[in-house]
Amino acid sequence: MTAASSALATVYYSKAEALKLAFAEDVGVEVLSLFPTPEQVTEIERLAKVKLDSNLISLHVGKKQGQIVGYALIESHTVRTQPETLLLVLNPDGRLRNVYTLAFHEPTEYQPPERWFALLTNRSLEDLSFDKEVQAVAGATLSSRAALNSARKLVAIFEVLLKPAKP
Repeated sequence: MTAASSALATVYYSKAEALKLAFAEDVGVEVLSLFPTPEQVTEIERLAKVKLDSNLISLHVGKKQGQIVGYALIESHTVRTQPETLLLVLNPDGRLRNVYTLAFHEPTEYQPPERWFALLTNRSLEDLSFDKEVQAVAGATLSSRAALNSARKLVAIFEVLLKPAKP
């Protein structure tokens, strides 16, 4: 990273601060390491319409009194030429609850506003698309697309690996 680009880098939250955003103070957090089979990877990628970067998925699971209160994924990806790190939080039923920007290293004008991230919450996997209700952010198309891909990926991971089977 050059001196000019490092001046643009903004880190908003540390990992510990991020997990406090995801879950209340009185919620215990465990790391769940998932190793999907090749068939599960194929299904996640089909649903998410995006490739998995790794066959190891580390989710943070919030639990209170033995009950799951949510899942969180910290994901870093390159937007244009620099990284962005997001915290994506699911409700126990797999609906997207929150998306937070933890770090953004592109120029700030390329960053979607928090109100745009709020548009992603409680949407089905099919509705997490620019073809539906969600619009790209003018001037931040690449970062909004990357965030949307991350949201779809997490919801697809839940659908394939975590969603309880119907009896």
